Parts: sequence; structure tokens; C-alpha cells
Amino acid sequence: MSGGGAQPGLPGIAVLEAQEERLTLRRFTHDDAWALGSALAELARERQAPVAIDIRRGGQQLFHCALPGSSADNDAWIDRKRRVVERYGESSLLVGSRFRAKGTTFEESSRLDPDRYAAHGGSFPVRVEGAGVIGTVTVSGLPQVEDHAMVVEALERLLAS
Repeated sequence: MSGGGAQPGLPGIAVLEAQEERLTLRRFTHDDAWALGSALAELARERQAPVAIDIRRGGQQLFHCALPGSSADNDAWIDRKRRVVERYGESSLLVGSRFRAKGTTFEESSRLDPDRYAAHGGSFPVRVEGAGVIGTVTVSGLPQVEDHAMVVEALERLLAS
């Protein structure tokens, strides 16, 4: 499941910041949410990844999918990672990395309830030009770096289409 501490292959802060800047969208409609969620589900099926996928704009859930092998526990991780993005306006992996770079952990130093917030990779801000962060896209079920990478790959596909 999505959790745990530092993992091999963890991208650096500069790489994570560049991803967020590069993956800014021109717009984000209901159809875009469907295309993004469908791309994520397709990637996960190709890889037989036991993930749950969640896409939100504001307070509205626009897409949710739970693939074989995922569980309600993944939905709980989605909620915790999504809250981090909503609060900080950055990917959950970047937020956790910033704390680690300071020699601490999110759990030790954020002063937020770890039952409600998890700075583990897999939730990414939906950022729109001229509007800022307007939503989130979250994957849970793989190690945190893989959850994050799957979201980045699907956003890259959406931008290329």
C-alpha cells in the first residue's frame, strides 16, 4: 500500500517542482477528468496494478475507480494524501520530500493529524493556467514513488493529446 518512509529512486525536490510546473493544464473539464482517469485505469490494467484512482475538482469527485486487488484501505490513503495537496497546493510526494530535506518527517513536524493527512506520494495537484490549483488526482496501491510516477505519466499523456 502507499505508505512507508524514504524509498529508492525518490526524485529530488527540483525534479518534483519541475514536474508540477510542466504539468499545468490549459483547462480541466469533466471530459478532461474522464480522459485522465481512463488513462490512469488503462495504465494500471496494463501493469496489473492493484490501485484505486480518484480525481476531484474543488469539492466534487469527478472520477473514481478501484481495480482488482485494491481495497477500502486505498480509499483511506487517497483521502489522506489528497488533503495534503489541498492544504499545501503541491504534490503529496513533494510535501513529504520538503520535510525530509529538513531532517524531519511530515508526521513529526507538520502538526497535522496523521489519521487525516499523509505526505506520501500519489496525489498531485490539478493546476490550470491562470487559475492555480483547482483539484487533485490521486492513485493509491503501489509504493509511493510508483503511485506518483503513474499520475505524472497520465498527466503527460493528457497534455500531449
